[in-house]
Amino acid sequence: MSYYDTLGVDRNADADTIKRAYRKLAAQHHPDRGGDTAKFQELQSAYETLSDPQKKAQYDHQPGPGQQFNFHGAHNINDIFEQMFGGAGPFRQQQNFRPQTRMTLWVSLADVAAGERRMVSIGTHGGVSMVEIAIPIGIDDGATVQYGGIAPGGGDLLVTFKIHPHPAWQRDGYHLTTEHTVSMWDCILGGETEIRDVLGQKITVTIPARCQPGTTLRLRGRGLRTRDQLAGDILVRVQARIPDNIPDELLSLISTLRG
Repeated sequence: MSYYDTLGVDRNADADTIKRAYRKLAAQHHPDRGGDTAKFQELQSAYETLSDPQKKAQYDHQPGPGQQFNFHGAHNINDIFEQMFGGAGPFRQQQNFRPQTRMTLWVSLADVAAGERRMVSIGTHGGVSMVEIAIPIGIDDGATVQYGGIAPGGGDLLVTFKIHPHPAWQRDGYHLTTEHTVSMWDCILGGETEIRDVLGQKITVTIPARCQPGTTLRLRGRGLRTRDQLAGDILVRVQARIPDNIPDELLSLISTLRG
């Protein structure tokens, strides 16, 4: 299946038609709406290629199934490369020719924290190929990683990583920040509470006595890890919850103390 078939558009479709087709299908197959992740990634790959005039031209020039090249009149390997790939051959460039395939991959903050492996789909004129890649631990949003020789035909796969926003955690480099609400009594008297990190693991947090709402507590070394196995910190911003069942006697005492 070609990228045009993936988006359901004609090969002569203009940029606006391609964009409308992608948005409609992406909305249907988005993982956050219960769609298939592999299908969504396939749509992203197709749109990223067909929406870029240069990438589209390169894609359209690639041979489809059964396509033949006419090598009559080709005097050397460079002429053959020009017919096949539309550019100078390796000897003319004086470097090894290695085609590149680019794609964008959306991952979760948990994927980044764990350094998971992922199967990704690469569309070609001959269909869709699946390859496995490792998500670099602690990868930055927007960073591009080159995976050598794993694309169809032995080319390099260049993956640009985009990270879905997390509902509870904000990232600053390798540090992670979250808000956590505790009882007013915990803020006044101190105590322990539990949070769950981006991987769902429980972490016990000690609340010091007389802790003001809005105070940030630092848990060193519990943030995202780096490729060197160093780690950032977790920052917990404490908020207080006032109980609904404060006895009248205690309210009177608090009122007296307030003076």
